Amino acid sequence: MKVFLPDGTELELEDGASGADAARAIGEGLARAALGIKVDGDLRDLDAPLEDGAKVEIVTGRDDDGLWLIRHDAAHVLAAAVMELYPGVKISIGPPIEDGFYYDFDFPDGTKVSEEDFEAIEAKMREHIKADEHFEREDVSVATAIERFKGEGQDYKVELIEDLVENADPAHPVESVSLYRNGPFTDLCRGPHGPGTKDVKAFKLTTVAGAYWRGNSDNPMLTRIYGTAWASKEQLAEHVRRLEEARERDHRKLGRELDLFLLSELSPGSPFWLPHGTHIWNELTKLWRATNVERGYTEVRTPILYDVELWKQSGHWHVYRDNMYFTDVEGKPMGLKPMNCPAHVQIYKRDLHSYRDLPIRYAEQGLVHRHEPSGTLHGLLRVRHITQDDAHVFCREDQIEEEVVRCLDFGFFIYDQFGFKPRLELSTRPEKRVGSEEMWDRAEAALKQALENQGLEYDLNEGDGAFYGPKIDLHMTDAIGRSWQLGTVQCDYYMPERFELTYMGADNQEHRPVMIHRALMGSFERFIGIMIEHYAGEFPLWLSPVQARVLPIADRHLDYAREVAGQVRAEGIRVDVDDRTESVGKKIREGELKKVPYMLVVGDQEASAGQVAVRKHREGDLGTQAVSDFAASLSAAILARE
Repeated sequence: MKVFLPDGTELELEDGASGADAARAIGEGLARAALGIKVDGDLRDLDAPLEDGAKVEIVTGRDDDGLWLIRHDAAHVLAAAVMELYPGVKISIGPPIEDGFYYDFDFPDGTKVSEEDFEAIEAKMREHIKADEHFEREDVSVATAIERFKGEGQDYKVELIEDLVENADPAHPVESVSLYRNGPFTDLCRGPHGPGTKDVKAFKLTTVAGAYWRGNSDNPMLTRIYGTAWASKEQLAEHVRRLEEARERDHRKLGRELDLFLLSELSPGSPFWLPHGTHIWNELTKLWRATNVERGYTEVRTPILYDVELWKQSGHWHVYRDNMYFTDVEGKPMGLKPMNCPAHVQIYKRDLHSYRDLPIRYAEQGLVHRHEPSGTLHGLLRVRHITQDDAHVFCREDQIEEEVVRCLDFGFFIYDQFGFKPRLELSTRPEKRVGSEEMWDRAEAALKQALENQGLEYDLNEGDGAFYGPKIDLHMTDAIGRSWQLGTVQCDYYMPERFELTYMGADNQEHRPVMIHRALMGSFERFIGIMIEHYAGEFPLWLSPVQARVLPIADRHLDYAREVAGQVRAEGIRVDVDDRTESVGKKIREGELKKVPYMLVVGDQEASAGQVAVRKHREGDLGTQAVSDFAASLSAAILARE
């Protein structure tokens, strides 16, 4: 038989040849490096037989697919090691993920696993790797698999198989499942896997976390062990270095150290903003408010609690209610808003509109609530209490392109204030959606046209649009190379139809407006969390909670220090005085740790001359300046958002 390589070259093989045979036919070096094979785009085991005429590509550790296989293999090796070390443990799922893998375990009562146990688990994993256990696939009947896992007490595997059968397409019932064995360990798995455990050359267990079975808080809490795996020890070392840097930048750690916010189990997923964090929040609000006015938006404020009939009409009830909070008010079911759009619709509906009125742009610092499972909450990055920099534009169909471009330009301006370079992604219709296919065709075409007519590069993310419309998402890469989604611009024909929105056209007939949903920071909470990590807590001067700190050398200099602070504060600068009875050296060290941009040391000489000795964070002594000169230069830098 013949198969075709990526460059179109024909490769002649014996009938029934496998991926391993194809790799060997190309070269022994490739055969040794091969981890899997892509057949007509599908990743498969090397052992899998090939079909005549197939397009094939050998996968090695240099490929993303090869890393996926290594991490999948590592997850199975982890499960095998844990089962040997902890008899009676129940296993659930263990997929490869970005940069690594995890496996979820239900340990016997009283057994707690922590990072202190990683050394023993890793040692047992290395035993399996050294043994080079072959990953062997076996397809068995559903009944055989259920009997096997019931006999082993592996209830989660039984549930997975039963759900596969129950949720299968009636036209294609599930009659068999695949198992993979490496050494003594057998797992329910669709595959594929690499040839054997020896290819897990460079790995490390990283963290332990709790995770509800299937992400449902009504289910048991499992222990999730995370790890990372790479094709080489050098890649692993670089990844570990990045992880250490990420830990140092963790916004939760810096939030505590810099007194920005606190998190409490009294209100999970809802940060309490401390004075320093509130300064940052207020500066972002000033930027948001001023730039919205400059760009033709009208600010509005809307309630957070509504009759559920609103959410039924908007479509959220059918698609999003599992993520909403509900209460009963005088016998009437009410829901906290998860999004601001239906509220802005009510404002639009208040008046009759002409085609001359459009576009109408409403902006709101909108508070919404979404039920995120407690196991997924993560500092400021995953919260339940969300303050969006939200806006909705109601426009004519012929205005869509201009308004989308205006939204994107607005986003580019906002990100430029922080030195962020955005990457664009066009997300198309999801599987779970509302509206007609014709509506989706028009909305997707409108966004695509806006991007292409502006010559903007973008990636296509099929199937990830909002349930009511496609979207352009704006991503940024932070200082240590992590990608974050910030803004979104969404085109919506559906909601104006649901709420029967109209405007009077030039033809004196009623027409439907189009609704553009737009958030640029995404949410204030998440945006601040990302900024904390991006800047490692060393904010630009204009955002810094304390922009200058006065350090008196001795107690006799306190009065002058307070006088200096008053002069500086009068210029609109956030300043405080470190009036503790400590050495000035200690005050400077602590000011550096608190990442205060400027420290003003004052003693006898400065007091007599009306000056301050200026120190800049990380740079040290800048010399002596008159208080008025320092305050004026700092004020100018703040106004320029430096």
